[in-house]
Amino acid sequence: MAAATQELERFVRDALAAGASRQQVEAALTDAGWTPDQVRGALAAYAEVAFPVPVPRPRVQLSAREAFLYLLLFSTLYLSAWHLGSLLFDLINHAFPDAADPEYRVRSLGQSMRWSIATLAVAFPVFAFLARHIGMDLARHPVKRLSPVRRWLTYLTLFIAAGALIGDLIVLVYNVLGGEASVRFLLKVGVVGAIAGTIFGYYLVDLRREEHES
Repeated sequence: MAAATQELERFVRDALAAGASRQQVEAALTDAGWTPDQVRGALAAYAEVAFPVPVPRPRVQLSAREAFLYLLLFSTLYLSAWHLGSLLFDLINHAFPDAADPEYRVRSLGQSMRWSIATLAVAFPVFAFLARHIGMDLARHPVKRLSPVRRWLTYLTLFIAAGALIGDLIVLVYNVLGGEASVRFLLKVGVVGAIAGTIFGYYLVDLRREEHES
């Protein structure tokens, strides 16, 4: 795969150097069987500037610092989402207690809620700070949007959020078909759908905006 990518980039460089237009290069590669994403990626490696030879764009260099920041960003996002859901579940259980478990209300205000509040008090501010810091860095250096770490973790987040939404809908349909759609259950389904849907929508829009800008 790496050899094929290098061959594609060499072809694009040589074709542009020979005076072919980007449209001609794109048409030739498409006719040869290359996918649109591969063609766009190869052409994007060279800047659209008036110069006798193709001018390469700066390439993203994977660094330990970048990997650390993105891993910490998404880890705190996952922690925040999980414990926000847990806290809201506990509040729902407190407002609509299970008659078969009269002591649950006391327990829900205890260890579970304390853990959720403590985690949110630490993880969410870290996530918000990192998101702002990385966002400002991307605004100054747009080429960093091509970071493989960022792309992989973003798509992993979309996958997890989509899986949560699908599972949420499956559970909802299953319980509705069984006639077990209580208020407490519907509220919990809504919590999962709202959290997963917000995360999925935000990062999907971000990816689409990035693809449009590129």
